[in-house]
Amino acid sequence: MTAIIFDITYLSTAGKVMGRCQKDIMIKFLKYSIRSMICFLLFLSCFSTANAQQVWSPDNGNGTFTNPLMWGDWPDPDIIRVGDDFYLISTSMHYVPGSPIAKSKDLVNWEIVGYPVERYDEDPRFDMKGGTLYLNGSWANTIKHHNGKFYVGFCTPKNWGWDKGNFSICIADKPEGPWERTIFPEFLYDPGLFFDDDGKVYVAHGQGTLYLTELNADAKSVKGKDVKIWDKRFKNANEFGGGFGMEGAHMYKINGKYYITCPAGGTEGWQICLRSDNIYGPYEHKLIINDSSSYPPNGLHQGGMVQLKNGDWWFIIMQDRGAIGRVPVLLPVEWKDGWPMLGSGNKDVITYKKPNVGKVYPIKSPATTDEFTKQKLGLQWQWNHNPDNEKWSLTERKGYMRLKASYADSLKVARNTLTQRVQGPNSEGTVEIDLMSLKDGNVAGFGVFQFPYAFVAVEQTDGQRRIIMNNNDKIIEQIDNFKGDKIWIRARVTDRDFIAKFYYSIDGENFYVIGNDLKMQLELYWTANRFALFNYSKTKTGVDGYADFNWFRFTNK
Repeated sequence: MTAIIFDITYLSTAGKVMGRCQKDIMIKFLKYSIRSMICFLLFLSCFSTANAQQVWSPDNGNGTFTNPLMWGDWPDPDIIRVGDDFYLISTSMHYVPGSPIAKSKDLVNWEIVGYPVERYDEDPRFDMKGGTLYLNGSWANTIKHHNGKFYVGFCTPKNWGWDKGNFSICIADKPEGPWERTIFPEFLYDPGLFFDDDGKVYVAHGQGTLYLTELNADAKSVKGKDVKIWDKRFKNANEFGGGFGMEGAHMYKINGKYYITCPAGGTEGWQICLRSDNIYGPYEHKLIINDSSSYPPNGLHQGGMVQLKNGDWWFIIMQDRGAIGRVPVLLPVEWKDGWPMLGSGNKDVITYKKPNVGKVYPIKSPATTDEFTKQKLGLQWQWNHNPDNEKWSLTERKGYMRLKASYADSLKVARNTLTQRVQGPNSEGTVEIDLMSLKDGNVAGFGVFQFPYAFVAVEQTDGQRRIIMNNNDKIIEQIDNFKGDKIWIRARVTDRDFIAKFYYSIDGENFYVIGNDLKMQLELYWTANRFALFNYSKTKTGVDGYADFNWFRFTNK
């Protein structure tokens, strides 16, 4: 960055020979110049920060934004405003910590600030003991702020390894935590938490048939019975009579009327709004958006809306973008005849003027790259199932993430697999791994995780190491007699045909293609693909052998 130096001696001398008027003009000019330079340097700082991380940014720097807000998996978004701050929450299922919360000042630039669920202790299978609980955890989160406290609700579904699902409420004074979680015996599917102005607390919930359930005032238990408020299904966006039911309910009270927004139609679906003068109905309905033009044939569906201080309303709604994930899209709300119609002219917006929050804020994006120099794990990371906290460390070797191997016969059941979102339209992740302390049986590497998954790793057997490329538990290519103590591994993903490619390097400079392409899929429904760091042992004698990850670096290319 260019340094700007003012010659104070010259200015002082010049001041002695200037008249008062000329001197005042010079001082004003300098003050203006300094303020302008500071603003310019702040802009450069914001730009360089976003550019250094090389991630997708929706902020165009000219008062407009381009959707999506985050080109990665942030499904089932809900949104609130608390003072000058906006908070978005998302579904994360079996990944831990759970229910990520992001914060923004302008609805466009976001950063992750916390997780209401530190871990799931209600079943040993969340520890991969006696099985696994993929696709469980948190579904369809709802977030509210009431009487100085943050409330997050979510459901854990039934029929995905559980005989009976349940509902949870988490409460905290701030989104960073600490959070207190209460697990209800009741199952409230796709919950929408609502605090009425008479002090009563409700959850709108259900799939196909929608119900309203009253909670006790502390929101920690159910007070009343489920009351059915809607049971109509859709043939298409405009007709009743088919098999498309509504879900993902979020409830609001605006100008004395109750509104519930819900998606229907699945991945290619649309968004419906219900409205009533009475919280228990009857409800009338309105189609508020049906548009798939930005990523056909996938429609905009499921999300929440929020009001700005100036009275404007905006809606954050998701769009399914295949193996990359369900991305959040920001739409203006145009009120017509008392209905919140989404978009501009009821159409999706690609590039649009930013919300008017009264100020211009720095460009920010959720963290990705990690040099592992901090003692706490970065908020961009989530473990596959609960981690074993005795088998990872950021402090045993400063500046490294140490992963100690647990016994597993495949990555599918390996504990302490550390993940973060892949991003579109293209993204690349690279790691450097120190292998000096591997034991026989250890498989340490980096790849792209979903079902199917693929990775590049170093496997040690009888004191010998080989580099392998594994695609869905099949060795595609191997390089025997690897003598090095370090390896660099890279994975590149794209939303074009949802392909991931893999590379390795033995010097950190020259990278070579290895194996074949992973055709990214979603056999773990609704969770998207993720970059993954891991070290597991195929033999019990290899337990606690460790790999040290020096860094993970992310780019959007």
